[in-house]
Amino acid sequence: MTAGMKLKQFLLHEKRTGVDLPYDLIELIHEVSITCKEITATVSRGELSGVLGVAGTENVQGETQKKLDIITNDIMVGHMRVSGLVAGMGSEEVDDPIMVPAMERGEYILMFDPLDGSSNIDVNISVGTIFSVLTASKGCKADPEMKDFLQKGTRQKAAGFVVYGPSTVLVLTTGQGVNMFTLDNRIGEFVLTKQGVSIPTDTKEYAINMSNQRFWEKPMQEYIDDCQLGEKGPLGKRYNMRWVASMVAEVFRILVRGGIFMYPYDSRDPSKPGKLRLMYEANPMSFIVEQAGGMCSTAHERIMDMAVTDLHQRVPVVLGSRNEVIKVVEYHARAK
Repeated sequence: MTAGMKLKQFLLHEKRTGVDLPYDLIELIHEVSITCKEITATVSRGELSGVLGVAGTENVQGETQKKLDIITNDIMVGHMRVSGLVAGMGSEEVDDPIMVPAMERGEYILMFDPLDGSSNIDVNISVGTIFSVLTASKGCKADPEMKDFLQKGTRQKAAGFVVYGPSTVLVLTTGQGVNMFTLDNRIGEFVLTKQGVSIPTDTKEYAINMSNQRFWEKPMQEYIDDCQLGEKGPLGKRYNMRWVASMVAEVFRILVRGGIFMYPYDSRDPSKPGKLRLMYEANPMSFIVEQAGGMCSTAHERIMDMAVTDLHQRVPVVLGSRNEVIKVVEYHARAK
C-alpha cells in the first residue's frame, strides 16, 4: 500500500496509522530532504561548477575543508534557518551552535554533517549528508542552551542520511524502523523504495582502515588478525574486506547486505579517542543501525548511551551485523 509513496505522503500515512509523528517533525524531515536535493544537484555538477578541491581553511577539528564542505554547509544552514522549524543547529563544519532568530525559531535542534566523505569528492566516490533531530527543552520560546545540543543519542526524534551515488537515496528512521527513499529525478521527489530495512544478523564482510592497524588497541588487532586467518582461524569463516572512506557509503552497504564497519580507538593522538563525531555521525548512524536490527558500540559501551561533553566530541565506532559486533565487544571485554 505504501510502495511508491513520496516521502511526505509516507510520513503523513504513518501518522494516520498511529505513529507518534508531530506535524512539525514531518515538515522538518521534508525540508531537510529538499535541502539534500539542492546538495545532490551541486555535488553532481562536480568540475563543471568549479566546486572541487580544497578551500584553504580548516574546520574545528583541524581538518582541511573542501570547497564543497563549505558550500553544502551554507546550503543547509541557509535553508533551515528560515524554515520556522528549528531553534538551533550544530554542524560538523562550524565551531559553535548556530542560533535561529526568534521570529523564525521552531522547537527542534538539527545536527548535521553536510558532506560526509568529502575527501572522496575529487575522485568521484559516493559522499553524503547525515542528520539528527533533537527537541529543544524550551521549544521555540527561547534560544536553546548548550545542554540542548549535548543530548544523548537515545533522545533523538529522527535520524537519517542521504547518499549521493549512482542514485540519490534517503535513509530515515523516526524510531519505527528504517525506510529508504530514492530520488526520482523525473518528478523531483524522494519515493519509498524499501520499507522495514533489516540488517542480517551474521556477516563475512568487514570495513576498516588497515593502514592504522599498528595504532589500535590490542583486542582490535587480535580480532582483525583472526578475521584474516579465515576458515582456519578461531572465527571459522572467510571474510572479505571493504573500505570506501565514506561512512554513508559503508553504512548503506551494511543496511543492504550486512557487514561490520569499524573506526576504532587508536593511539596517535590521546586527545582524540576516535575519528568520528558523536553528534554528527556516530549517534545518528547508531539510531538507524539499531532500528534496522544491528548493533553499535565503541567496543566498550553502547554509543547512544554515551554522555555528551562537547559539540564536536569524537568516539570510536563499531557498528553493523549484531553477532559480529558482539564478537568485537567480547574481544575487548576479555582484555580487561
